[in-house]
Amino acid sequence: MKVRWRQHEMIFVTMLAAIAFVGYLWNVNNTPVDQFAGPFINTRTPFNPYINVLLPDIGLALLAYLAFLFINLFIIPRLLLPKKIEAGTAQISISLTKMKMSLKGMAGKVVKKMVWLILQILLIVLLLGTANNIAEYFRHQWLFNYPGFSIFFNKNIPNSQINIGAGYAVVFLSLGLYALYVCVREIVIYQIERPEGRRAYRILICNQVTTFLIQIFLVPVFLTSFNLVHDNRFSVVFFSFVIPLFLVFISNTYWLFPLKGDMPFLSRPIIARLLVTTFLFTLPFLFAYSTDYLSILIIAWAVQLFIVTPITWLVYQQKKDKILALTGTEKALVKSKADLQFLRSQINPHFLFNVLNTLYGTALQENADRTAEGIQKLGDMMRFMLHENNLDFIYMSREIDYLKNYISLQKLRTQSSPEIIIEDNITGQNCNHKIAPMLLIPLVENAFKHGISLKKKSWIKINLACNEKEILFEVRNSMHPRQDNDPEKDRSGIGFKNVLERLKLLYPGRFQVSANGDGKEFFVQLSIQP
Repeated sequence: MKVRWRQHEMIFVTMLAAIAFVGYLWNVNNTPVDQFAGPFINTRTPFNPYINVLLPDIGLALLAYLAFLFINLFIIPRLLLPKKIEAGTAQISISLTKMKMSLKGMAGKVVKKMVWLILQILLIVLLLGTANNIAEYFRHQWLFNYPGFSIFFNKNIPNSQINIGAGYAVVFLSLGLYALYVCVREIVIYQIERPEGRRAYRILICNQVTTFLIQIFLVPVFLTSFNLVHDNRFSVVFFSFVIPLFLVFISNTYWLFPLKGDMPFLSRPIIARLLVTTFLFTLPFLFAYSTDYLSILIIAWAVQLFIVTPITWLVYQQKKDKILALTGTEKALVKSKADLQFLRSQINPHFLFNVLNTLYGTALQENADRTAEGIQKLGDMMRFMLHENNLDFIYMSREIDYLKNYISLQKLRTQSSPEIIIEDNITGQNCNHKIAPMLLIPLVENAFKHGISLKKKSWIKINLACNEKEILFEVRNSMHPRQDNDPEKDRSGIGFKNVLERLKLLYPGRFQVSANGDGKEFFVQLSIQP
């Protein structure tokens, strides 16, 4: 479950623009042309309904809507979800020199991003400010139809210029206010999506509130756009009635009634809370009236208690199972996360022992270069484990690098034996997905553990490919019976079982795995829809 505030805002603005556009055309079509042309005719200024009415209003509104889309679909996502910095910053080097170079690279990218952001904002201000000034000129062209008019200031003719600066200032101020709103929105979303506490409840309530706000704001916009309401106090009365009703609904459904538990409805704690909340939520009713506040308050409070509260109780009974299930789901997620951490804690020692055995065999072959290469790859892999293995998901490029390092280490150990064939076809093309770290490596470890014999013909074949929807992974290895003196003969290992448990926790219903063997070859095929 995710907070849908941003999506709801996009829907609201789009519907608002559509209603305003259709309502504007409807009003223009039902308004006599003389009402628009009168000032032009009186000042003997040429009038064109398309140039002086439709184009300025529709063109400016369209540009404003496109600017909103550009900001929300391009600028804000890049600020909130920056691309992961490449290997130079992801793989933090122990060397102080490399660390300084990495930090300088990060600082340079941040500076470039901020400069590019400022340029984009200035471009939006320039385009919308210019469009605003042009629209202002054509809408009020009759005001400037006199000799000596200029869009620039002329000290000899004080009224000879359009207030160009005001056009840009309005746009700049609007963007500043929207930026402030976006900051508040993102802080609230961050607090709501915190994993601590009743996260699912917070998200559910937030989505309910944003959905409600879309509906109640579009109603008066629709009515006023088509001149269905002529009373200027309609919006005040409307919001004064609707908002308190919704506040009681949210309070009762997601706080008071779930809090009741097994207590009777008429118990003292429930009644006391109900009286306080309905009274507080009744106060906005008073904004719709200017006299007789006490009578209005009593009537509105009674409506909240004896009409709205029973209705919310019926609604709660319909949603009760879902609301209570959210609490159970959160508890299950906490347990799943603990199980996942336990599974991860099993991976690290198991893997380190395997690699240390590999390096030990390499060192016995009296080749210092190969040993150094193995140690270097081990260092890269350990850095990966220290940094990325603690993340929930990483980019596939990092998992691929890890796999390649591990396979290279194993090739160092086995390259002296002509009876051992290791083939790996691992491609990063189209692998733009994210994956849980160290999810694939246990399958490769098992292949080397059970599929390599220094005395018999052995083979391992590893294939990894991606498309837009899934990750495809396959491992094949030869099979050899365990020797009686093998200390791990009777140990089944945790690798394959670990992978299955993590797949169930992380990709429920979005993976397929098959494993089989015929005594000579064992293969595992895995498909993940990330």
